Amino acid sequence: MTRPNILLFMSDNQPANLLGCYENDEVMTPHLDNLSKRGMRFDNAYCVNAMCSPCRASVLTGLMPSQHGIHNWLDDCLMDKWPDNWSSIGEFTNLPTIIKLAGYNTALIGKYHLGVPFQPQLAFDHWVTFPHGHTTSFYKNDVIDRDKTYNFAGHTVDFFTDKTIEYLEHQAGEEDPFFAFVPFNGPYGHWPAIKGRPDFEFADLYDTADMHSIPREGLSSEVLDRFGLRVAEGGLREQFKGPLLLPNNVGSLRNYFAQVSLIDSGVGKILSTLERLNMDENTIVIYTSDHGFSLGHNGIWGHGAAAFPSSAHRPSYNIPLIIAGRGVAENAVNDGFVSQIDLFPTLASLVEAKDVQPSLPSSARDLGPALRQEYSCPRDAVFYEQEETRAIRTRDWVYAMRFQGAPTYPIQNALYRLEDDPNEKTNLSGLAEFTDVEAELAAQISTYFESYSDPKYDLWNGGTAKSNVTFQALWQDAWGNDWRPEHST
Repeated sequence: MTRPNILLFMSDNQPANLLGCYENDEVMTPHLDNLSKRGMRFDNAYCVNAMCSPCRASVLTGLMPSQHGIHNWLDDCLMDKWPDNWSSIGEFTNLPTIIKLAGYNTALIGKYHLGVPFQPQLAFDHWVTFPHGHTTSFYKNDVIDRDKTYNFAGHTVDFFTDKTIEYLEHQAGEEDPFFAFVPFNGPYGHWPAIKGRPDFEFADLYDTADMHSIPREGLSSEVLDRFGLRVAEGGLREQFKGPLLLPNNVGSLRNYFAQVSLIDSGVGKILSTLERLNMDENTIVIYTSDHGFSLGHNGIWGHGAAAFPSSAHRPSYNIPLIIAGRGVAENAVNDGFVSQIDLFPTLASLVEAKDVQPSLPSSARDLGPALRQEYSCPRDAVFYEQEETRAIRTRDWVYAMRFQGAPTYPIQNALYRLEDDPNEKTNLSGLAEFTDVEAELAAQISTYFESYSDPKYDLWNGGTAKSNVTFQALWQDAWGNDWRPEHST
């Protein structure tokens, strides 16, 4: 049987519940809802970190941030500190290389954000991206279109959609199967990109929406603490003001929802192209996001690291994951725990890459049997990390264990019992009646990261990071003023 094409969509900063098929009755996503009916929707898929670059690195390597060394979004302002033509995960076994060696044509069409973007990286044959990770505007961006760089006046999501269609039209006449990684740079969710009313047709869908699917809550004290630390650090870019000003901002919520609908439309156009080219029956389509995003939930707007200590709440870590195509059960819902690192062995298996493993020990699991409904996903828990916060999520509990080695910055752990507190409002950590539960969950976290960290990049044990971290002063407080990320100075 001919090996399937693989089309992997990844949105930028989108929680699972911002799709209609995840039971949001306010966002309009008909194409992705239909994709869900054609395949399997995973309700408990989680990212390993709630920042862009670490999650992308983990998907492509099957490794945790404490293994690959990218703990935060790679700040483009530090690019002149990076090695020439640096790829932050180039030393690891990675999906593009595996898939290319399996005989596939490989394409990146979208946001890279894993190093220097000006020429193809990681065995991608076809390279279309833009020079930065942060989106200040969806319009008038410089773009890198294979061997040309130019300014594109329109919306970048439309650009990546059109370029994906061009690529598919070219591949229709080729013998080799393709792997197309299409990481859109929306809906994003930060200012100034989502200020005001967007000027495209999907804005009309939300002009009178009351945004009832988003809670109205007061700011978390941890958000105020993080803002204060940023002020003390002496740098406050415009996007960093968003966590204070964006919660409950109905205009920006409507803009964000419209960006989701624009992405849905782009996915629909691309899937229609597959059908027109008679490539749909032999293409496995995956839709996910790099990480979740809080839109005021628990008093937080943005990433997990929008607060200090970083939150472990569901909206920032629960991601959409829809897989459809040949061999995948249709109209199926899987509620087993899935980590985004599972995409590594899953895609390696789909392209029939034999005996391929991540470069370091990994808890990643092949989802193939789950897609065929041979079993659910036999995990009791998922783990994720955000620098000073390491978390475990089970059916019954969420526990965020905080790094305690920086005496200037004492941080409280957090424990939530999901049965009677599904929105994670009441912190039970430190209460005598939950001592045993807390100790058991802490032991599981410690055991996990003892198994799945590299001493070189294990921040909790004196390791470093490849580039910038969220709050450098904390780690210098723990490990001394000489502590530095590798490529930050």
